[in-house]
Amino acid sequence: MDRNMTDASPPPPGLIIGAPRSGSGKTTVTLGLLRALKRHGHAVQPFKCGPDYIDPAFHVVAAGRASYNVDSWAMRWPRVAGLLSEASRGADIVIAEGLMGFYDGVVQPGHWGNGASSDLAAATGWPVILVLDVSGQSQTAAAVARGFQNFRDGVEIAGVILNRVGSARHIRFVSEALTAIGMPVVGALPREANLVLPERHLGLVQAEETVELESRLDALADFIDANVDVTRIVQLAKPGSVAAGTPANIRPPGQRIALARDAAFSFVYPHLLSAWRTAGSEIATFSPLADEVPDLNADVVWLPGGYPELHAGRLAAAHRFKSAIRKFAQTRPVHGECGGYMALGTGLVDASGERHEMIGLLGLETSFATRKLNLGYRKAELVEPCVLGSPGDTLTGHEFHYASVISSPDTPLFHLRDSDGNALAQRGGRRGLTTGSFLHLIDL
Repeated sequence: MDRNMTDASPPPPGLIIGAPRSGSGKTTVTLGLLRALKRHGHAVQPFKCGPDYIDPAFHVVAAGRASYNVDSWAMRWPRVAGLLSEASRGADIVIAEGLMGFYDGVVQPGHWGNGASSDLAAATGWPVILVLDVSGQSQTAAAVARGFQNFRDGVEIAGVILNRVGSARHIRFVSEALTAIGMPVVGALPREANLVLPERHLGLVQAEETVELESRLDALADFIDANVDVTRIVQLAKPGSVAAGTPANIRPPGQRIALARDAAFSFVYPHLLSAWRTAGSEIATFSPLADEVPDLNADVVWLPGGYPELHAGRLAAAHRFKSAIRKFAQTRPVHGECGGYMALGTGLVDASGERHEMIGLLGLETSFATRKLNLGYRKAELVEPCVLGSPGDTLTGHEFHYASVISSPDTPLFHLRDSDGNALAQRGGRRGLTTGSFLHLIDL
């Protein structure tokens, strides 16, 4: 059912998959629905609300189309509108996966909202399919759904998928209560432990590392087809009010970018890569874990976030890679985000307490022997010139890691504040042409 859209073509109808809380089954439903719709012949365009690297990578495999993050706190609306319209060209339905609880966000608003998934529903007019974990309850689920109906103007709850139902009698009790308040039940998923995807400390195990991913996604699609009215789901989707637009410009860090890419360094937002390419940049990937060296003709090396703590021994032994990065940094900029920042430091202590020598271009020492959660939106004002911009420029992003900082002696890169406006101590670092921070860049 793929259709080639022209500039004058109307936008495809869309739906948002939301839930009252994390762990309700949004990702299971989204991945199964994406694959089921694809198997039914639909060209389905996925999106992910909020700052999440891992889920969109699964979307790509399930739907066969690139998935992009949209964020009302950290991303300017022109960028979001451009992504929604451009990425959806050629699709006949859009499925956006929500983040956390559907109305959950921070207190202080950002660019056009507080980061809640409901911001996207209100801005686009896309209806919501609510995933309700009804284990341990029956008619009470209708009270939860009714609260969702009227909590925010401009948000339409179009239907409900019941998750973790126990029996036909259980389904009947819940469905009758929902029908009484005018809320259609479009699916009921029984408890199924065998369909759970593997997880680790930052979320799901990455798509590229998940064993037998294709067969797992096919099993999820079978599960959805057997227990959800997919035809009705398609009928409930609406075009909404997303106007065609051009994404706002993002300044690339260089004309030719050497990008680390493997299981240790994989967290880079697709909309950034797309924006860099749109601006005319070339991206050449290399694998530090394979002891590969960056493109020597590149203008900049970019080490993204990921899981260096799980591969610290291999990184420490990647002597060709480390030597090449040190030599590169003598004449051209090198930047690291989160995991990349840790790799640019002098040492990383893994969860067992063993210290591994890193690249040493920065003085940062980090440890996972005692885990400390660092999580939340961030706003940064640059105080040092670097590949991210000039002093006074502001950046938005987020931080999500469990590293403890033992030492951070480098020149601070920026002033950093959280979503409440509180100043934060960890301000990144600069030494010569090398820069890094725990900030995952989203917009600038």
